[in-house]
Amino acid sequence: MPEHYICEQQFEQVDFSVDGLTATEFEQCTFSHCNFSTFSPGSITFMDCIFNNCNMSMANLQGTALRDVQFEDCKLVGIHFENCNPFLFSASFKNCQLHLSSFYAMKIKKIKFDDCGLQEVDFTSADLTGATFNNCDLAATLFNKTKLAKADLRTAYNYSIDPEINDIKKARFSLHGIPGLLDKYDIVVE
Repeated sequence: MPEHYICEQQFEQVDFSVDGLTATEFEQCTFSHCNFSTFSPGSITFMDCIFNNCNMSMANLQGTALRDVQFEDCKLVGIHFENCNPFLFSASFKNCQLHLSSFYAMKIKKIKFDDCGLQEVDFTSADLTGATFNNCDLAATLFNKTKLAKADLRTAYNYSIDPEINDIKKARFSLHGIPGLLDKYDIVVE
């Protein structure tokens, strides 16, 4: 067991950007209304943890492991998730703001985004096979050489995805989203 292991604890209204973290591994912990903005936790592992109403904007997650982590109602602006430890990376996002974040070249199959703001997010070269974007705003989000096979974008909106440079085989789109697949042709769909 790691030296600084914490299991099944709840943290409420803690400002970790000031107080820091004393443990190196958290399992089944809940963080509510906590501040992690501009924080650099380092090589910390979060397993089966829930972050609720937390601010993690501009946090440096270099080497941080996220395994079966849920983010709900969180502000996650400008985070480079590709710097996280890739081993068993698994996260889901519900009602979160992830503007200007990056998932560059990550293998995040079946990841779920529900009711999220994903404006100007970088998914370049990411594997999003089977991903779900439920009611998500994807304005100015970058899809370039992205694998979106079997992804569900039926309720997503404001996206622009070039089918010629992205793998969208068996991806699901709504009729209202078709213009987002034709943007590069500068045509008007009515």
